[in-house]
Amino acid sequence: MILKGKKALIMGLANDKSIAYGIAKSFKREGADIAISYAGESVKKRVMPIAEELGTELVFECDVSKDQDIENLASNIKEAWNNIDIVVHSIAYAPKDEFKSGVIDTTRSGFNIAMDISVYSFIAVVRAFSNIMNEEGAFLTLSYYGAQKVVPHYNVMGIAKAALESATRYLAFDVAKKNQG
Repeated sequence: MILKGKKALIMGLANDKSIAYGIAKSFKREGADIAISYAGESVKKRVMPIAEELGTELVFECDVSKDQDIENLASNIKEAWNNIDIVVHSIAYAPKDEFKSGVIDTTRSGFNIAMDISVYSFIAVVRAFSNIMNEEGAFLTLSYYGAQKVVPHYNVMGIAKAALESATRYLAFDVAKKNQG
């Protein structure tokens, strides 16, 4: 039970087939206390049975396109636990029309949505949770091979994942610098 006593927030859990679900189950199996955030009311009905399965009452709605929702989530976690050890950002989204053709046909709107939800949200989450993250805590996010190589039909999401990887390096630098100073 390598995570016994650790407190972990799993963001982006959508259903029992999502990667976030597998992470949450593994963390629970290894002894972590789990909190879950979900994207919206339409996802809630799939998430609540999972929360019950995982034995958590800490379930929060969080629209990561809204800074106030992210800040409210951090406040709710602080109120429940005072601090946190792990935040898992398992969130990515682009409108389905952005996958129908090639990157050359990506719309400005679709691009902006993909970057906001898939990349900027991680920056906002790290900012909101940095003050309650335990010293040896961790922010985790998920990428994909399509960030490094062209994967047909992955399109704008490959670009977003490449940006997420870069943002993660810069965030690691900033957080380390902040913790040293």
